[in-house]
Amino acid sequence: MSPFSYPVEYFSCKEFVTDDKNVEGMVNHFAKIGAAVGAVAGETGIDGLKIDFNNGVRVEVPEGNFHVIIGDHDSGKIYYDRDASEKIIVSLEKYYIRWEIIVLRDGEPVFSHVLDLRGQNVRLVLDVGGIGDQMSMIPYIKEFAGVHDCHVTYWTPGKFADICERLIPDVRPADLAHDDPPYATYELTAAFDFPGAAPHGSEMVPLESWGQVILGLNRVAPPLRWTTKERAIKEPYVCISCQGSSVVKGWVREDGWREVTDYLLSLGYRVICIDKEKEQTVDGFTTAMPGNAEDFTGGDVSLAERADMLYHADFMIGLSSGLSWIAHEVGCPVIMIGGFSLFWHEFYNPYRVFNPMACHGCLNDSMKDFRELLCPRQRRGTDGVLECSRRISPKMVIRMIDQLLDDKKSGRLKDERK
Repeated sequence: MSPFSYPVEYFSCKEFVTDDKNVEGMVNHFAKIGAAVGAVAGETGIDGLKIDFNNGVRVEVPEGNFHVIIGDHDSGKIYYDRDASEKIIVSLEKYYIRWEIIVLRDGEPVFSHVLDLRGQNVRLVLDVGGIGDQMSMIPYIKEFAGVHDCHVTYWTPGKFADICERLIPDVRPADLAHDDPPYATYELTAAFDFPGAAPHGSEMVPLESWGQVILGLNRVAPPLRWTTKERAIKEPYVCISCQGSSVVKGWVREDGWREVTDYLLSLGYRVICIDKEKEQTVDGFTTAMPGNAEDFTGGDVSLAERADMLYHADFMIGLSSGLSWIAHEVGCPVIMIGGFSLFWHEFYNPYRVFNPMACHGCLNDSMKDFRELLCPRQRRGTDGVLECSRRISPKMVIRMIDQLLDDKKSGRLKDERK
């Protein structure tokens, strides 16, 4: 059932966004993630006229001879300038814009407002996307509150609650059932689903900067500090993660993980696999825990427990996936293997292993959708399929291990969070 008492009219700051497909995609997306924000709640002092900024600018106009003007206050550009009566006006743009609203009745100005978050209640919604998407956004919850001097709460899927409690203990999670409607709501999402989620496509900037782009901030959020629990494994160890949300993220080089694990064992490390699953097979390609690693896999381990294990590890070898993001957030050095994204796509990482001589980077190709095909650039059945992964050799990974260990020994590798 719709929370609105009048029909909804959507408008956009970009002409190409306003087609029916994009409107339907936006509505379905927000319904899917459970981020519905209810009826327009902000009172204006004019009977029946309400505004708020919950997932875009929203103006509820009662019956009458009203005219509504909505624009970007900073640029002065007007995007909506129409007569209105008994309707809800909603922008398709959901990211931070300093909206300006002017309302006339019978040709006379009766109300104006410029978005100002100072002292306001603001809710940030973390999308139910992958673990990496979520982890990249968490630092922006605290950063946004500080920049705008506003009262921020956040909503996140249950499996991330313990991570957030440990990283941002001074920020309150939202109680969707009992909290008063906020002044503004922003969704932190990878923005694959519709153009209004962010100013431009997520393939164009590092995921580490994506919260910055959506929230209109002028810098990447600084790292948070992880308060860990006592070390459970006394011997020196390295964590590995061989699985991602898709096999396209994996390292499908035959015997690659086994050879790297053998090398780590020769250095005196315990090698611990912390994936949810031991094995994943898609279209004949398998990524699996090497038999010479210790099996710490399983879906019954919380993300916070994984974070504690990563905090105490000497380093991690993983993929462009969620566990690498957790390692990064708790200050564990990451050797990241993979070529489906470009080397800059995740967080800054001097230990990224990819082969620039192979086909790579389809995730960051705006002309391709890596979600539609296992390998969107290479013809199925040819040797080119997943060559971005298969042409990364164990020697390349071992060389990066040596580089990281040399940096640790010389003091070049240091994390102030520890």
